[in-house]
Amino acid sequence: MSESQKRPGIISTIFSVIAAFFGVQSESNRQRDFKHGSPLAYIIVGIILATVMVFGLIGVVNWVLAASSGQ
Repeated sequence: MSESQKRPGIISTIFSVIAAFFGVQSESNRQRDFKHGSPLAYIIVGIILATVMVFGLIGVVNWVLAASSGQ
């Protein structure tokens, strides 16, 4: 199996999902993901990263509101 046909690992999957969130995925990586990646892995990583992002935003908003009400 050549390097371009290698199945993407977990780190590569995470970076691909993050790039897809921001819309900056390269065409070669997108082709690799569709040809050799497992859709279930991308769905699971996407759900986890979206959940982390939502809870992170909730935490930042709560922190800002607590800081502004303390003045």
